[in-house]
Amino acid sequence: MSQFVKQGKMMDIDITADDLALLTKWDTPTICNALEEIIPERRGYGFTTTHLFSLDPALPPVCGFARTATIQAAAPSPETTEQMVAKRAAYYEYVAAAPAPTIVIIQDIDPQPGVGAFWGEVQTNIHKGLGVLGAVTNGSFRDVPDSARGFNLIGGKVGPSHAFVHLVDIDCQVTVYGLTAKTNDIIHADQHGAVLIPPTAVKQIPAVVDLITRREAIILEAAKSADFTIATLKAAMGQMKDIH
Repeated sequence: MSQFVKQGKMMDIDITADDLALLTKWDTPTICNALEEIIPERRGYGFTTTHLFSLDPALPPVCGFARTATIQAAAPSPETTEQMVAKRAAYYEYVAAAPAPTIVIIQDIDPQPGVGAFWGEVQTNIHKGLGVLGAVTNGSFRDVPDSARGFNLIGGKVGPSHAFVHLVDIDCQVTVYGLTAKTNDIIHADQHGAVLIPPTAVKQIPAVVDLITRREAIILEAAKSADFTIATLKAAMGQMKDIH
């Protein structure tokens, strides 16, 4: 059982790991298509709106509960070494906490995000070991050949150094290129970007995707036929309306 805040009120919705795993059958654009049908008023927001670089574009989509943090890298942290070590330990405990699986959303709050990379060989392996499926950041990542295999990371850029990268805040609201998230929000992500899924929509998505797929199949079959014309296109568009 996971908890979510909606319109200032806490509500409990039974979302299981299996529910989220089912959504990884489809890419993030398909999930966005379904959300447009389920929550049409949210059509224009709730997803990343800037190109993000993928650590491995061949990886399948991931879907999990958000773990959030902010970082900076352009200048040293004002905290002592002891304070930074304690904050990093608290962060890992937070990331590893239930519910699972998780996706980390990190906002680089420097004026120029990505000066230093939080993500690389060490962090991808630590996070994968803690059960994190992937991450979304407006910051940079590095160690591309040596990062954890199977860790679905998308970021604002690729860079060589970690500079002065340090955690600023954890368990906070973050915004990464249009995607605003907080702890336990449900995030779906792949090489295309990431989208926030309201918990009330999770169990509706499979049926809506099936409906969309059946409607699109009519158009695609017509478009790929040897005798495709405007007339056949119009006919196919008419047939789409009859699929419920």
